[in-house]
Amino acid sequence: MSKQFDVVVIGGGPGGYIAAIRAAQLGFSTACIDAWSNDKGGPAPGGTCTNVGCIPSKALLQSSEHYEHAGHAFADHGIQVQGLGLDVAKMLGRKNTIVKQNNDGILFLFKKNKVTFFHGHGSFVKAADAAGYEIKVAGKTEETITGKHIILATGSNARALPGAAFDEATILSNDGALSIAEVPKKLGVIGAGVIGLEMGSVWRRLGAEVTVLEALPTFLGAVDEQIAKEAHKLFVKQGLSINLGVKIGEIVNGGSDVTVNYTDDKGAEHKAVFDKLIISIGRTPNTNGLNAEAVGLQLDERGFIAVDGDCKTNLANVWAVGDVVRGPMLAHKAEEEGVAVAERIAGQHGHVNFNTIPWVIYTSPEIAWVGRTEQQLKADGVAYKAGTFPFMANGRARALGDTSGMVKFLADATTDEILGVHIVGPMASELIAEAVVAMEFKASAEDIARICHAHPSLSEATKEAALAVDKRSLNF
Repeated sequence: MSKQFDVVVIGGGPGGYIAAIRAAQLGFSTACIDAWSNDKGGPAPGGTCTNVGCIPSKALLQSSEHYEHAGHAFADHGIQVQGLGLDVAKMLGRKNTIVKQNNDGILFLFKKNKVTFFHGHGSFVKAADAAGYEIKVAGKTEETITGKHIILATGSNARALPGAAFDEATILSNDGALSIAEVPKKLGVIGAGVIGLEMGSVWRRLGAEVTVLEALPTFLGAVDEQIAKEAHKLFVKQGLSINLGVKIGEIVNGGSDVTVNYTDDKGAEHKAVFDKLIISIGRTPNTNGLNAEAVGLQLDERGFIAVDGDCKTNLANVWAVGDVVRGPMLAHKAEEEGVAVAERIAGQHGHVNFNTIPWVIYTSPEIAWVGRTEQQLKADGVAYKAGTFPFMANGRARALGDTSGMVKFLADATTDEILGVHIVGPMASELIAEAVVAMEFKASAEDIARICHAHPSLSEATKEAALAVDKRSLNF
């Protein structure tokens, strides 16, 4: 007889492992199945985020930022660096160590919370009447388990460009982009989204000549337009070559290099040869091998698992969270959905507010935002007030030597309720949390303006931008 569980989670990424832990905390017998393996064949839970996404990319961004500071910014601080060198292998080794620490941390949390972990690929076998669903685990050995409730958290895969298959040697997804053995002289990036800009930034800082090719005519169209324009200006100044409105033609993988034929926004044809090419044109939901048809699990027209507002699928007691369902493909969104589903199974009221999910691009300067953009408010006919404050007028930013960017507040013209906060500048990823809390509690811009912020701190720029909504900024 197969092992039986109250809750079986398929996928051990941010949505899956968090859902499993919360379900176990709520008293359910819980299993989590995950197929990721490390280079020794052992389990590596954490999904794309931990293994080839959020965590390793931030490790390389930090390392490359240190390198750039040592080569350029330290002199302004009176720090002289001679014989600056670069050991890419050690940098990648540090990144891999951090990834493994996170993998091991998740396994420890499973043990601590009494979650049974299965290392292998999970898929449906059949509905098992009152017992729930039979799930096959294909790992080093094959076994079948049964779950009364199933939570699907199978994540997403990098979207390939037709005619340019990933070989992770010359044509790279986010996976290969994190493991380039030596700094390429010329690096091409197709797609000026989060992954493209972050990976392009890493290798530019380390010495690569980086060319970004973006099909859309606008830069970071999902970002507030004023913030996106400021970011574009700063990235170009740093040395990123950003080409918008590009139409990609034939891509030829020569093995040791790759040739990209493209037409620019003026109709001129170009042929560019790169040592490496990163393709970052979005991600697709991962339902590969799930055997959804065996139980009649419904997918939508784009291949996502169809769910309602509570993450319920069309099947009784089958739920889905994270990248494999509608909504932003963000690790923290997946985590919130995972917790909410576990609590809904327990009869509680899980909470996920899509309007207060923060977004971050970990370039330098960082870009972070929550809520609506100015162009969205205009399109919706919402009367609003705006206030901005530049980091060049912030004492802590001057002391850090990083005064690029600004904080921008958007508030309702009548009620003063905060409708959106947008930041480009140092530590934007940390500063945005105050705005998320404020919006969750439906605070007004004046509420933030009247809160005492520590001096000197970057957070004072947030206060000043809130003051600027009422045209009473004190330091600019």
